[in-house]
Amino acid sequence: MRHRLGPTLITGPEIQARIQELAAVISLDYADRDLLLICVLKGAAIFWADLCRALPIPCQSDFVAMESYGVGSFPLSEPRFTKAADVALADRDILIVEDIIDTGHTGARLRELFRAASPRSLAMCALLDKAERRQVSTPIEYCGFVIPNAFVVGYGLDYAQQYRHLAHIAVLEGPPEM
Repeated sequence: MRHRLGPTLITGPEIQARIQELAAVISLDYADRDLLLICVLKGAAIFWADLCRALPIPCQSDFVAMESYGVGSFPLSEPRFTKAADVALADRDILIVEDIIDTGHTGARLRELFRAASPRSLAMCALLDKAERRQVSTPIEYCGFVIPNAFVVGYGLDYAQQYRHLAHIAVLEGPPEM
C-alpha cells in the first residue's frame, strides 16, 4: 500500500498557541538562568525556531543530530550522535528541544550523553509525546501534545524526507510498519 496524507491531527494555529503557552512556562522556570536550547535535527528545527522566537528571555542555542532509525521506520535501540553539540555544556541549564518522543530510546540516550557533560540542569521539551509506544522511560518536562499511536508528519516531522514543510501535523496513511 502506498502512503498518502491522511487527516489533520493538530492544526497550525493549535501548534502556535501551544508554543506560546510552553514559552511562557519555560521563561518563568528559566528566568535569570543561563538557558541553552539544544535542537535535535532535523525534525525539531521548525519547532525550535518558533519556540526561540516565542521566548521572552535570553537564551543560546546549539544543534545535535542523532541517528535514531535503522532500515525504514524501525527505531534503533541505541541511537547515536551524528553531530554533537559545539558549545560547552558543563554548568549550563540545558533544554533539549525534540519533535517527538516515541519509544523513548533517543530521549533517554540524549539525557545520558548530556548528563555526562555535567550540566547544572537538564530538561526535555517535546512537541509531541506518543506515550503508547514508550519502551524506555523518558521524562518530558515541557510537552506540547500527547498523540495517539499513529505515523505522523508535518511541522518538521517527515516520511522519507517529505512533508516537513507542512504547518500542521497530519496522519500518514499506509506507511511501513512502525
